[in-house]
Amino acid sequence: MLRIQNLNKSYTASKPILQGINLHIEGSGLTAIIGASGTGKSTLLRCINRLIDPTIGQILFEGIDLAATSGKELRQARRRIGMVFQEYNLVERLSVMENLLTGRLGYIGAFSAWRRKFDNADITYGLELLKIVGLESFANQRADSLSGGQRQRVGIARALMQRPALLLADEPTSSLDPKTSVEIMQLLQSQGRERGIPVIVNMHDVALAKRFADRIVGMRGGKVIFDGVAADLTDDILNDIYGGTSWLAH
Repeated sequence: MLRIQNLNKSYTASKPILQGINLHIEGSGLTAIIGASGTGKSTLLRCINRLIDPTIGQILFEGIDLAATSGKELRQARRRIGMVFQEYNLVERLSVMENLLTGRLGYIGAFSAWRRKFDNADITYGLELLKIVGLESFANQRADSLSGGQRQRVGIARALMQRPALLLADEPTSSLDPKTSVEIMQLLQSQGRERGIPVIVNMHDVALAKRFADRIVGMRGGKVIFDGVAADLTDDILNDIYGGTSWLAH
């Protein structure tokens, strides 16, 4: 499904953000990427969907090297990759349903998008997704009237509107309370499994990662230093990832 080979990203030659990343993601399941702030987790996700351009390396997705493609081919590939953002990235003045329907912009013409003309099938599917994320009664409410947890549910539904083959989530629980964070992770996990697609989540909460991830990737200094299951993520390994043990609960 997704193969990342020798991926590097540098803004200046002497300060690499990503260094020799090699990952193979296939099938379904939730992969959590953990690591200290500034270690390159968000950069990795944004390279995968080409929100930023990698310096060198390959990002092979459905037979296409995203790192080497551009134009129409890149746009067609990116619409198969759903993205959930830390800060939600909703259009505040639009309704919940209108925000969901922006997930179909990669599939309709520019004129239809400008006129907000969407197929009835898309609207029906949007209503189905709102029911799945628990917001079926919020379709006509403005996005700026929602709580943080509700906004993130809209963000997940919008990503699912793309009918993606891969779902990325960049620190989706960092601004949420513990109860809502668990609910958001449950939603990401269940939707990945039900749709048979891989989900990759950047996160700081190690306990949540252990609870929900089928696979955990630990990064430090722009490199992958752990790749395995939660049971193998010992305190010694966490010390290597985060560079200290004082934060660990004993």
